[in-house]
Amino acid sequence: MTLMRPPSRSADTGRHARPAGTGRAGAVLVLVALAALIPVFGPSPALHGTGEAAPPGSGGIGLLRTVLFAALSIPVGELFVDRLARSLPGAPADRPRSWSPYAGAVGFVAALGLASVVATGNLVPGSPADIDVGGLYESRDGKLALLEVNAFLAAALCAASRRPATQVWPLAAVVVAEALRAHPPTEYSPLIGSGLTLVHLTCASLWAGGLLYALRVLALWRGAEAGPALLGLYARVAAVLLAAITATGVCSSLRRMPPGTIADQLTGTAYGRVLLAKVVLVAAVAALALWARVRLSRAADPLTACSPARAEIIVLGVVVAVSGLLTALPLPIRW
Repeated sequence: MTLMRPPSRSADTGRHARPAGTGRAGAVLVLVALAALIPVFGPSPALHGTGEAAPPGSGGIGLLRTVLFAALSIPVGELFVDRLARSLPGAPADRPRSWSPYAGAVGFVAALGLASVVATGNLVPGSPADIDVGGLYESRDGKLALLEVNAFLAAALCAASRRPATQVWPLAAVVVAEALRAHPPTEYSPLIGSGLTLVHLTCASLWAGGLLYALRVLALWRGAEAGPALLGLYARVAAVLLAAITATGVCSSLRRMPPGTIADQLTGTAYGRVLLAKVVLVAAVAALALWARVRLSRAADPLTACSPARAEIIVLGVVVAVSGLLTALPLPIRW
């Protein structure tokens, strides 16, 4: 049974299928962008009217964390989808050129920038003389920052070696370091918070990075029957990842914003506003993923599912940016 569209149907509707899908995806993107405009523009609009002060260099820190999260997602997604592709019988052996070495190098630079902030007492350094490299070894945050720098460097070297799969270990170290950094020992039940962040960040990296690489593989496998099979396999795993992301995200939010204060803090604090925008964006991503899943199972040509999937990866990129901004904002007060 072929997965290609019948010739007669292609002749009648093939020319209009892509523009229609692109138009609907564009409309979704516009609505999502409008919902996320204020927090995406930076800390200042999100902080406006809240009475909160922006931490020093919060805009730059948010940007660096966005780059770091993206640099983590790309190699994680490549390893994940490559494993899925190898499990498909009769799948082509061709793979797109790996972006993992470049992602590791970019992540190294971003981690280095964040480490320099930690080395100056969480202030943006005005000159290299302000950076106390030795002081990084004397604090928990400093050691975690150094761990991330070294882990990204190791991941880049592993990705460029003959055994790129070994980069999974330094990438895992980055995830663990981020989970520990996000929940200092002074926080209420920090190990629980770190565990939630560990699962959340891992699943998010698999989802975003995996979709990006899956679309690249499909472009290379154009016309091969294994293409729709790979997208379908990814979609089934992505449904589980979305469930895990939602559960851990809700639990983490409830830990920082008790149920009785959520309504006020979602609109009255910068953290709550950006979190609300992230929820809207994730809901839009879930809708696009569902749309792609319906097309994959019902359309005459399953590869038309790539249209909403491309829109999904764009919105996921915005989610990564919002997540980076979220880490740079002051945490809500537990009333």
